[in-house]
Parts: sequence; C-alpha cells; structure tokens
Amino acid sequence: MGVLENGRMFDMGKFDALNSVTKYPSILTYHALGERGALTEELTTFDGWDGPTYLTEKIDGTNGRIVLLPGSADYFIGSREELLYARGDRVGNPALGIVQALKPLAERLVDGHHSDFQRPIVTLYLEVYGGRIGAQAKQYSTKGAVGYRLFDLNSAEMEILDWERHRISSWRDDGGQEFLDVGTLQSVAERLNVPRVPYLSVVSGEETPKDVEGMAAFLAERLPESQAGLDETAGRRPEGLVLRDFDRSRIAKARFQDYERTLKRRQQRR
Repeated sequence: MGVLENGRMFDMGKFDALNSVTKYPSILTYHALGERGALTEELTTFDGWDGPTYLTEKIDGTNGRIVLLPGSADYFIGSREELLYARGDRVGNPALGIVQALKPLAERLVDGHHSDFQRPIVTLYLEVYGGRIGAQAKQYSTKGAVGYRLFDLNSAEMEILDWERHRISSWRDDGGQEFLDVGTLQSVAERLNVPRVPYLSVVSGEETPKDVEGMAAFLAERLPESQAGLDETAGRRPEGLVLRDFDRSRIAKARFQDYERTLKRRQQRR
C-alpha cells in the first residue's frame, strides 16, 4: 500500500469510492441524438453559446486514467468504468491493454509532481489507442504501435472518499469534478512532458456551425486527416472533434460517422 501525506496507508476499503470519484463523465454529442442514432438540429451544451470554442481531435481508442495519490507513493490505473491496477500489483487487470500502455508513465509521474495541484487526488485522463484498440486502430498504425494522449485532468479532496456512494455519484454527475481550463491543462502537460490530444484551433461563436449540414462541412474543413498517427503506416482517417469553452463548462463531441449517417438518411428520405 502507498503512504499518504499524513503517514497513513491508503485504505483499500475505499477502493470503490476512489473509482467513483475519478470516473470520467459522459460527453454529449454536439447535436442531440434522435431516433436510431440520427442527429437532430438541437444543440446540446453549446445551445446559446457565442463565445470562443477550442477544438481538439477526438481519437478513436479507449479511455484510460492515472490516479495519483498524495505523498508521491501511490497510483492507480483505470479504464473509464473501473480501476484496473494499483501500484505494487495490489490490483491487477490487463484488460484492453491500458495498464501496459500507461504503467511507465504512471511510474514516472508518481515521483514528485503533487506540488502542481491544489487538491491531493489527481487524475489524468488519457486516450489509449492504436495496436488492437478500437475498430479504427489502423488509422493510427498498421504495425501495432500503441500510444496515449492526455485530454483532461482534475483533482479532488480526500474527504470525498468518505461520502456515501450515492452522494459521490450525484456530485460527479452534477459536475462536481473540477477540471483544468484549456491554458492550465496545456501548461501542466508540457511541464509533465505528457503528450496531449492534438490541439487544432480556437474559433469564434460565429465560426461554429449551428446546423447538422454545416457541422459536417466544418469537420471536413477543420480536420481533413488525423494528427495522431503513431507511425508512417497510419491511415489517418480522423474520428472527429471535441469542442469546449475555455473553462470546460461546455464540452461536446462531433464525430464524422454520426454526421455522415444522418445526412445519408436524410438524402434517402427525399
């Protein structure tokens, strides 16, 4: 077990609570989903927004997370839904190749970076991709290369682990997790030497399409090919974009396949 900053060992009886506290919330599609997965013209989190919007590439892989605990002695590695590994093999689950991909990074980060954060439970959220991960792995490498990219980071207080499970879930679902803003995330990633998801640009509210057809064209214009290739064999067909405002109070995803499917169905109905 790892030593916490007050000298106690981490209580593995709080393992499930730690998993819940550090789960990554679901991201809505930019346009709302309707029947049979088709998009509607309704905007979700960006309805009424006319401020600057930051664009990053959405990578087709699997969500991973590294949870760092105080005292720089302990870490956990997880998928989106569950923690898979605890330092020292206290928990071991090789599912999805996440642990193998992220363990070297976790071992490096665990030694001395807690001074960067105000709250002691630090969670890095990374897309793990390539290899045999995801249906579009060959768009990043046909040689089986595996990579990871940081896309979000937050920190939380230790006392939240003492809450009842339903209270933790409500806190998380109601936006209680405090994520870094765009600028701070970029500076922390550079300081920790962790690669981020490809940053594309920032656009004004006037430049951001409000209709489905406009967003389909916007995707093709802004992301003609993936910037996350792992080697020269990458097919480079991108999955889509993630859109967010500066402080991450608004965030949404726009995937090529959703817009292609929707426009195809509309065309067939004409």
